[in-house]
Amino acid sequence: MLKDVNKQLEILLRGTVDLVTREEFTKKLTRSVKEKKPLRVKLGLDPTAPDIHIGNAIPIHKLRAFQSLGHTAVLIIGDYTATVGDPSGVNKTRPMITYDKVLENARTYLEQAGKILDLNKTEVVYNSKWFEKMTFHDVISLTSKMTVARMMERDDFTKRFHAGIPISVHEFIYPLMQGYDSVMVKSDVELGGTDQLFSLLAGRDLQKDSGMEPQIALTTPLLEGTDGNKKMSKSLGNYIGVTESPHEMFGKAMSIPDGLMHKYFELATDVPASEIEPLLDVRHTHPRTAKVILAKNIIRRYHDEKAAEAAAVEFDRVFKEHALPDVIPDVLIPGSEFTDNAIWITRLLVLCGFAATNSEARRLITQGGVSINNEPIQDPTLNIKITSGSILKVGKRRFARLVLN
Repeated sequence: MLKDVNKQLEILLRGTVDLVTREEFTKKLTRSVKEKKPLRVKLGLDPTAPDIHIGNAIPIHKLRAFQSLGHTAVLIIGDYTATVGDPSGVNKTRPMITYDKVLENARTYLEQAGKILDLNKTEVVYNSKWFEKMTFHDVISLTSKMTVARMMERDDFTKRFHAGIPISVHEFIYPLMQGYDSVMVKSDVELGGTDQLFSLLAGRDLQKDSGMEPQIALTTPLLEGTDGNKKMSKSLGNYIGVTESPHEMFGKAMSIPDGLMHKYFELATDVPASEIEPLLDVRHTHPRTAKVILAKNIIRRYHDEKAAEAAAVEFDRVFKEHALPDVIPDVLIPGSEFTDNAIWITRLLVLCGFAATNSEARRLITQGGVSINNEPIQDPTLNIKITSGSILKVGKRRFARLVLN
């Protein structure tokens, strides 16, 4: 474990927003070094979707930073809380998802988190371990720990209340459940996005009520997507997935608005803080060169140096020379999808994995980013005839060679 507490603070506070409180955190770190006892650092992940993007990964990387300094990483898989739905940052009640779907997502979450954390040294805990054993009396007892007035201090709840948007009672329970996780794993520090601060503070309150020393609440920023507008989200298509190919990652990174480059360097790469400003100084580095460096560093986090360099070469070849990529994945299209030798273009995008839903596929088509064999397609109602070997292109970076079954 690094003995220099100030150096630990420098590393651990990079790219963070809220720290409750710095004085307590410094004391915990000092005691940890003196007693040679690692802090227990908690991060909860609710597996409500099958994939993690680099925005989701920011607090996971922060957990890895603690782990690299010798502290104990405690990863809570919220298989129980996920069925309730985190109300943070939403303007309506989240739909409750099935437990089977949660477990299916949890498997992929662990695989993807393993690209960042050393899972052999990580405590992985499913919070159903304690919640499924609770009686209704236990639930009533837990809800007695917080008042409605305190719950309404949450900005998102307040906005929904004044707007006349319903708030379900089970949404009030969510931050208490997350806080109860902290009691059960005896966390010294809890990590989360800025939209999680209320729940992190609830954990402090519940720990105090249980006679424990309260955890430190440490938050990281939410990352805007590649569109530079809304928070990164798979449903909005403005994300960079941690399991995407290096070529896909590179192309998406090159589309990041210049105004967000500093934030991406700080939160989505391991570039030393002292090197970021010079990289973004146009007197020393051309903006395109800086963006190439950014893209390579994002790829290095999830692949390796060789993959990053190859993706840069491929990007130049495809976009400067307007050539096809060296490697285009084959996608098998079942004959059952055809009617009169034609297939609905919207359905084709979903089959190829370029859109999760028909509505997302329609949006891509109407935006003018879809073509087959260089022929643009802008009508999402179109039934088209294709042959084996046809090249489907979506946006500037995604290609598929269609193989008919």
